[in-house]
Amino acid sequence: MSIKASYIKPRTLDEAVALLAAGEARILSGGTDFYPALGDRVVRETVVDVSGLGELRGVSSEADRFRIGGLTTWSEIIRTPLPRCFDALKSAAREIGSVQIQNRGTVAGNLCNASPAADGVPPLLALDAEVELVSQLGVRRMPLADFIVGNRKTQRKADELLTAVLVPRELENAASAFVKLGARRYLVISIAMVAVVVQVTDDGQVFDRQVLEARIAVGSCSAVARRLRALEGELVGASVGNGLGRMVRREHLAPLSPIDDVRATAEYRMDASLRLVQRALNSCLENG
Repeated sequence: MSIKASYIKPRTLDEAVALLAAGEARILSGGTDFYPALGDRVVRETVVDVSGLGELRGVSSEADRFRIGGLTTWSEIIRTPLPRCFDALKSAAREIGSVQIQNRGTVAGNLCNASPAADGVPPLLALDAEVELVSQLGVRRMPLADFIVGNRKTQRKADELLTAVLVPRELENAASAFVKLGARRYLVISIAMVAVVVQVTDDGQVFDRQVLEARIAVGSCSAVARRLRALEGELVGASVGNGLGRMVRREHLAPLSPIDDVRATAEYRMDASLRLVQRALNSCLENG
């Protein structure tokens, strides 16, 4: 199949992957990252606009997982009734640009753009999400933690389309929280951000409850968002009575590798991350 047009809007997923298989092309969905990245440049590649593929929109519940269509917008995430483990993702969705951006920006676009400051990544990472990639050769799935490999770099092949994000149902009743630090309250790129998911025992008084599982992801402090696995392990079995933030120490941030840039120094990011993790854990339990 030869591509002659510079802009093509397929009507089906099969048509879209056929176009991607035919030659070098750029994928356009919401356009909220696509157009700003161009600057003054002119698009010279073939553009495959997948925004019309309704089959890739919405959130559905399956036997063992939730399926978030790749073209689901952040406004749709906010509006969709979801279990409490998604509270962090909904909070992050409200922080992604303006309402206009949330109405257009897609989950797949946020992940494939792979910015270290992508607000959607830490909550999905804390949910142990997988991505689903489709090409003419078939379907493959991989953990989100493996999909994003660097600043603006992913494992997506040129002929693949990210069609869905898959979230296992194992912690759907767990509490979750997302906190973000920026130079101002709204419309800002993150200096640091944290998403947590915490499952606790549900018997007895609050001060008697213990952590069954904890997941903590930090973004904007490394080339890719990172889980704090050592801290997660230490929290299991901990009493929630006096709050969990007290257990967080600077050495738990060892997986992070922040940089100095125009928004903050590396040292400031490390200090901020420590406070944000503490705050997110405590907020998660207060709201739970």
